[in-house]
Amino acid sequence: MNADLVAVLEYWEKEKGISRDALIAAVEDALLQAAKKAVGPARELRVTIHPQTGDIKAFARLLVSDHVVSKHDQISVFDARRLNPEVKAGDEVEVEVTPAGFGRIAAQNAKQALIQQIRKAEKSMILTEFKDRVGEIISGTVRRFDRSDVIIDLGRYEGLLPHHERAPTEEYQVGERLRCYVKEVRQSAAGPDIILSRADPQFVIKLFQLEVSEINDGTIQIKGIAREPGFRTKLAVWTRDERVDPVGACVGLRGQRVKSIVRELNNEKVDIIRWDSDVQTFITNALAPAQLKSFDIDEERHRVRIMVSEDQLSLAIGKRGQNARLTAKLTGWQIDIEPEKVITKGFEEKVAEAIEALAGIEGITAEQANCLVHHGMTRLEDILEADQEDLESIPELAAQAPAILEAAKAEAARRTININDAPAT
Repeated sequence: MNADLVAVLEYWEKEKGISRDALIAAVEDALLQAAKKAVGPARELRVTIHPQTGDIKAFARLLVSDHVVSKHDQISVFDARRLNPEVKAGDEVEVEVTPAGFGRIAAQNAKQALIQQIRKAEKSMILTEFKDRVGEIISGTVRRFDRSDVIIDLGRYEGLLPHHERAPTEEYQVGERLRCYVKEVRQSAAGPDIILSRADPQFVIKLFQLEVSEINDGTIQIKGIAREPGFRTKLAVWTRDERVDPVGACVGLRGQRVKSIVRELNNEKVDIIRWDSDVQTFITNALAPAQLKSFDIDEERHRVRIMVSEDQLSLAIGKRGQNARLTAKLTGWQIDIEPEKVITKGFEEKVAEAIEALAGIEGITAEQANCLVHHGMTRLEDILEADQEDLESIPELAAQAPAILEAAKAEAARRTININDAPAT
């Protein structure tokens, strides 16, 4: 038993980093409960473990008395003086009360209590070590699954990656190595828990800080982030240094910096956007490459109405509204994107406009204009390009063809004069 106990203490001290004194104190407390059952209700009972040999001894502080009434609380003067010749009635002496075979009894009764005490000691170390590591990225290995939660082996400790802190597109395997964001150290009934996350937006920010030196040294600032874990992230960056391109620095040479982060995020799409204090410019950057037609900004309601052409609508909104939704989250403005209404003229309306335009030429009547349009001559240029024979081939205009041509030529001349007389700009 003693050799086994020493081996257990050495293992926990080495593997978990718990001090030998803390372990011994935990084991002593556990064995004390077993000793109370084996020895009985001895007065001020305590248990000690030799740190090197593992020897277990139980001691009780008994009252020296002339007449022993309770052997659990008292010791005779005669027996006490065998331990200390100078004691007298009324004094207290500590007496070893280790029962025979106590090592075996202790092992049977204290095993579960021992494990619990060691876990408590380990948990207290978690709180001490990790309370200052919240906000960092750490690496670990998938150890096991607890329903939909993932238990991550961090070396001496275990971290918890809850279901709601996982990216919904990610699946993990036991033994797989993961990088996670330390979100909090949470106190529970069983002790402190290290809560990890791969879905928190801060995880992406920390990855950029590690990958992009300009962010880490403060040259580039991250002004905002909006994320739908596993699908898409929008990151707004800015710098005071006009010589630095904040977007280009984050993308890296040939995209190496952002590619490294995208790989870590299992191919989640990452948009890096130049931040601007002007909301219209900022939103335009965030919705790029969609081409925006017009803005209607309501400062009071913090709302923006954007008009786009119909062919740009799906690009601006994004799949299932994701692009617009993330832009709204990133900028802090409610965004409404609407297609621009294009009024298309019907055939009859176009014919009527062409007739009216030709009838406005001096020397061409409305009836003649109607006939010309219905024979394909809808503009002045069409009449000028036609020969007299072409007009004479139209039965209704055969006799009037020369006059129509003359009227068209006169109108063209007037227009040329007007253009030439227009003042230079």
